[in-house]
Amino acid sequence: MWPIAIVAGAALVVAGCGGSADDAETASGTTTTSSTISSTSLAPSPVEETTTPPSTPAPSSTSAIASAEPAPLVDVEYERNESYYFSSPDGAFQCGIVRLPTRTEAGCEGPTDPIPPRPDDCMVNWGQGIRVQDTGEGGFVCSGGPVYLSPDGVSPVLPPGSELSQLGYTCSTTEVDVTCSNDTTGHGFRVAPDSNETF
Repeated sequence: MWPIAIVAGAALVVAGCGGSADDAETASGTTTTSSTISSTSLAPSPVEETTTPPSTPAPSSTSAIASAEPAPLVDVEYERNESYYFSSPDGAFQCGIVRLPTRTEAGCEGPTDPIPPRPDDCMVNWGQGIRVQDTGEGGFVCSGGPVYLSPDGVSPVLPPGSELSQLGYTCSTTEVDVTCSNDTTGHGFRVAPDSNETF
């Protein structure tokens, strides 16, 4: 009978010690990750799991780049009957990238200086227009009437520093001149009221 009492007393001491250790850890607010095996249950003590809140994704840089790009020039306001017409910023020239029955060309009409001598085979207006065609360098136009005036008589201004690219030609403007060139050949012209050149 006496040995049973000793064993029971020892069991109470072990249980009491384990309880006070758990209470001390809870009171101090600390957590344990110990895997010490209890002598009574032979099971590991639970390990507290922690979770990390999900991070906020960084904003996409693609949308920032797209919004920084300049808006393209709206060509629709220049279009008339499958051709494109505009006036120079100073109003001195009526210009167009026009589709004709046998060819496509870009040109401008208006007074410029100097004007080369009239060729022998030109029996109509000379020196009032300059153009570039599908082949060859730019040159002055021999015509019987307006070629680059919009059919409805309204040619919107092509703002300085803008480009209009259509039908294989590109025209650009500054405050004082207009330059048009054939995208394939690189030939073209530059025209202003007091100067001009063909290339």
